[in-house]
Amino acid sequence: MSRAERFGLSAALTMPFDADMRIDVPKALAHAQDCLGRGCRSVTLFGTTGEGSSIGYDERGNVIRAFIEGGLEPSQIIVGVMANSYVDAAAQSRLALDAGCRGVLLAPPSYFKNVSDDGLFDWFSAVFEEIGAGLRGIIIYNIPSVTAVEISVALVSRLREAFPGAIAGVKDSSGNWTYTQALLAKHKDLAILIGDERTLAAAVRLGAQGSISGMANLYPDRLLPLIEEGRDDPAVIEAVEEILKFPVVPAVKAILAHHNQDDAWRRTRAPLQGLSDTDAKRITGIFDRLFIAAAA
Repeated sequence: MSRAERFGLSAALTMPFDADMRIDVPKALAHAQDCLGRGCRSVTLFGTTGEGSSIGYDERGNVIRAFIEGGLEPSQIIVGVMANSYVDAAAQSRLALDAGCRGVLLAPPSYFKNVSDDGLFDWFSAVFEEIGAGLRGIIIYNIPSVTAVEISVALVSRLREAFPGAIAGVKDSSGNWTYTQALLAKHKDLAILIGDERTLAAAVRLGAQGSISGMANLYPDRLLPLIEEGRDDPAVIEAVEEILKFPVVPAVKAILAHHNQDDAWRRTRAPLQGLSDTDAKRITGIFDRLFIAAAA
C-alpha cells in the first residue's frame, strides 16, 4: 500500500467553547485548518477529545456545515458518534454521511454493562440498517476505558461479513498490545488506527495505517514519523505517560491554551472540569520541556 492510500494522521479535534459554553465555531475551524496545515490528513470531530458526548445533534450539523463552508473538504472530516440509542447513533451518522464526510467513528453503547458480543452485533446491525443505503466509511471505535465495552476481533469479523464494504477501519484505543496485535493479524486490510500513541510506531510496523490522535492537536509534526516510518519517539511516549496522570481532555486543552496564549481553550463542558492552575502549570511545564526546550 502506498503512502497516499494509507489513512495517515487525523487530529481528534478538541472543541473550544465561548464564555456561554457555546461552541466557538470560528476558533474550532481555525484550529482544524492549523492541524491540517501541519500534516494531518483529516480532523475527527466530536470524538473523546472533542467532548462528543456533550455535543448535541443541531450543534453537530452547524459545525459540519461551517467547516465545509469554511474551506475544508468533506473528505477531510470524520465525525465521532457516541450514543446509546441505535436510532440516535444512526441519525448522527447520517448527518455526517449525507454531508459527504469521509466517515464515522462509531463507538458502542456505553450505558449498558456486561453486554455480549451477540448484543453488540445486534446494536451495530440496527445502526447500520437504520442508516440505510448511505452506509459507508464506518470506523469501529474500541475504547473500553471509556465505554466499558471491548470490541472483540471476532465481532469485527461478524460485522464485516454481515455488512460487506460498510466498515472502513477500527480505532483501537484499548492500550492492550495483545489485542492490537490480534486485530492487525486478522484485519490488516482495514484501516487499523491506533489511539494510544505509545504503541503507534510498533503497530505501524505491523501494518497499522495511522492514528486518530488527541496529541495531534498539539504536535502533529512529531507524530508523522511514527506513522510514515514506524519510528519510535521516546518523547512522545513520555508525554503520553504524563498526560495520563491527569484527566486527559482538560489536560490537552490546558496545553493548547498555553501554546496559544488563550485561556479560553481551557473551558470544558460539564460534567468535565478544567484543570486547576497548579495542574495546568505542571503539565504545560512537562510538555515545554519535552517538545520546546528539547528542540531549542
